[in-house]
Amino acid sequence: MALSGRLSIMPKPYPAEFRARAMALVRAGKSVREVAPDLEISQSGLHRWVTQDRIDRGETPGLTTREHADLASAKRRIHQLETELEVLREASKIYEELKGDPKGRSR
Repeated sequence: MALSGRLSIMPKPYPAEFRARAMALVRAGKSVREVAPDLEISQSGLHRWVTQDRIDRGETPGLTTREHADLASAKRRIHQLETELEVLREASKIYEELKGDPKGRSR
């Protein structure tokens, strides 16, 4: 079964305290390679957390967690409004078709 870009199976998120502890270990000088196996998490996942933490702290350019959430929310709202607009356009077409006399007579 192929999944589209919008539908993906997301892993269960780790608690914020756990993530903070893992990132603190890396900030304290331990490598991602050392910390990840000790905490039984993937190196790539921990690396993403550390990268995002650096962005959130202003150490690295990029979208902060808050900006990313705001952008995702805006995209969902835009999609909702576009869907509503399409429904209204279709309803308008149907209304225009039915507005004339159904028997084809002129008034």
